[in-house]
Amino acid sequence: MKIDLTKRGDYAVRAMLALAQHQSEGLLSGPSIAAEMSIPPCFLPQVMGDLVRGGLVEATTGRAGGYRLTRPAAEITLLQVVEAVEGDSRRTSCVLRGGPCRRDGTCAVHDTFMAAQDGMLAPLQGSTLADVTEAVRGSAPRATDHEGRQ
Repeated sequence: MKIDLTKRGDYAVRAMLALAQHQSEGLLSGPSIAAEMSIPPCFLPQVMGDLVRGGLVEATTGRAGGYRLTRPAAEITLLQVVEAVEGDSRRTSCVLRGGPCRRDGTCAVHDTFMAAQDGMLAPLQGSTLADVTEAVRGSAPRATDHEGRQ
């Protein structure tokens, strides 16, 4: 089973890492985030808009404007970041019957698929921006290091 972020999810994680790395400095401009994290400048406003709507980022407009995290990096999980731009990560369709999953456990493979899904999401839920920032301290990820899919 392949687990992969879309480009939108990839860019969101990168942008949030930049904000976490510079959290003590106040606002970080969009062009600074784009340049530092190799995010196409034309795509950044869309991603940042999703993060603002998700309550993870605060935006200030104007000449001295920019972005900042709404709370400490240690309180924001990677799952929250991904779900802010890609939506709920939990399975919503029934594996056997098709259509929406009733989540009632009556499907023969329901419990197995739910356990697998929870197992895949747990590391994202358990990792904060502070954890990842600490792991990559001193070196920002390059665009060529992680190629997401559209």
